[in-house]
Amino acid sequence: MLDCADAPELAAFYARLLDWPDPEGDEGWMTLRNPDGGPKIEFQSVAEFRAPEWPSPKKPQQFHLDLTVTDMEAAHERAVRIGARLLDDTSYHDGSGFRVFADPAGHPFCLCAC
Repeated sequence: MLDCADAPELAAFYARLLDWPDPEGDEGWMTLRNPDGGPKIEFQSVAEFRAPEWPSPKKPQQFHLDLTVTDMEAAHERAVRIGARLLDDTSYHDGSGFRVFADPAGHPFCLCAC
């Protein structure tokens, strides 16, 4: 479950990013269901939401999603086109590694080359 300022907006972002069905719920709580029956992701609207800090020397490990992709360049372009912001690409070299992004609410997530 991810806290955010606008649950419908963030749920819609992840539905597009993951190419999953439209989320279900209301302004306060949205559910994004994995079409393969795996884990679901839920989103909760929180008043006065504050985005996580990344990177943060005081909080070196924050919760984030690692998403495996087969085509990093295409996945990167798609993520940015739908609202992600690149935070760090220094761990991606020669077709391997990962890139760190922030979703529209500021939560970090990684695209990982397989």
